[in-house]
Amino acid sequence: MSLQCGIIGLAGVGKTTLFNCLSSSRAQAGGGGNKSNLGMIYVPDDRLGKIDALIKSAKIVPTTVDIVDIPGLVRGSGKGEGVGNKFLSEIRNTDALIHVLRCFDEPSVPHIEGSIDPVRDIEIVELELIVRDLESVEKKLQRLEKMAKSGDREARIGVEVLEVYKQHLEDFHPARTVPLEKESQRWVDDLFLLSAKPVMYVCNVDDDSATSGNAYSQAVKKFFEAQDVEILIIAGKLESEIAELEDPADRKVFLQDVGLDEPGVNKLIRSAYRLLNLQTFFTAGPKEVRAWTIRKGMTAPEAAGVIHSDLERGFIRAEVMKYDDFIRLGSEHACREAGKLFIEGKNYVVQDGDILHIRFNV
Repeated sequence: MSLQCGIIGLAGVGKTTLFNCLSSSRAQAGGGGNKSNLGMIYVPDDRLGKIDALIKSAKIVPTTVDIVDIPGLVRGSGKGEGVGNKFLSEIRNTDALIHVLRCFDEPSVPHIEGSIDPVRDIEIVELELIVRDLESVEKKLQRLEKMAKSGDREARIGVEVLEVYKQHLEDFHPARTVPLEKESQRWVDDLFLLSAKPVMYVCNVDDDSATSGNAYSQAVKKFFEAQDVEILIIAGKLESEIAELEDPADRKVFLQDVGLDEPGVNKLIRSAYRLLNLQTFFTAGPKEVRAWTIRKGMTAPEAAGVIHSDLERGFIRAEVMKYDDFIRLGSEHACREAGKLFIEGKNYVVQDGDILHIRFNV
């Protein structure tokens, strides 16, 4: 399924370095250009290997997520300054955001604002998104007010909702925190509000702070202490060195030397996956063990459609094994004998880790 996570932040915070680590791409870092970099992330999931250890299939296929490294923001982007319009239009096309913050000192790479202050940087970016969203809300509000004056009752409801959004944005609060019920969002769905998108924050720290962070990252955590926000600490420069090691044994030794259990980008990928409200189901057979991406809440026929549209169109039933049952019992036959292979119909909501075999007829 085509879902995209965008990497955003001020210019020069290490976005492109992080993008290269995530996607194994070789985009030019530090150029301050106005071109987005597109890539694909393989989502790490050790369950694939454990399933394959029992099935011994011909290949393993992980699931993926699309990622885009969006041009760096500068103050005034909300009014089209710098590459502002490019920056904001790229954000509009994403489903979730990874906001990279500079949390390291490096005199040879001056900060665009003249000093290192990640909390200030958060506020700059948030303000630029809010300014553009406020403009979008005001334009639609004007249209609905004209319709409401002509007697359109539905438009009057829309005006009330948009007035709440307008006041919320004017108070410098992002659209994602507007105090309205979810059904009210239908009035802004067509606006693709930038500050409504789910966001996580990545503190890009120096190598020595990779495991525990530093004063800058602590300031970010304190800033968000009253909010339910995910914050990750990653040393971008260190991660780029890890990504260059192709031999798994060399990579393991390197990680041990710096005190990490796994590359920080692996944690970031899994966090981005959750941020997109995604989960994984598996198919397993002699040809391949494969992970598939679906949105949480999707039914068995919808999940089947992710594999191929014919499977959704001709869906009959799904044979379902739970990952834990399959690993514990060791085979499909054992699951069947133990009553742990379930026959599910069209209303079954697929759960994370389900191993599915789709029966269909077209």
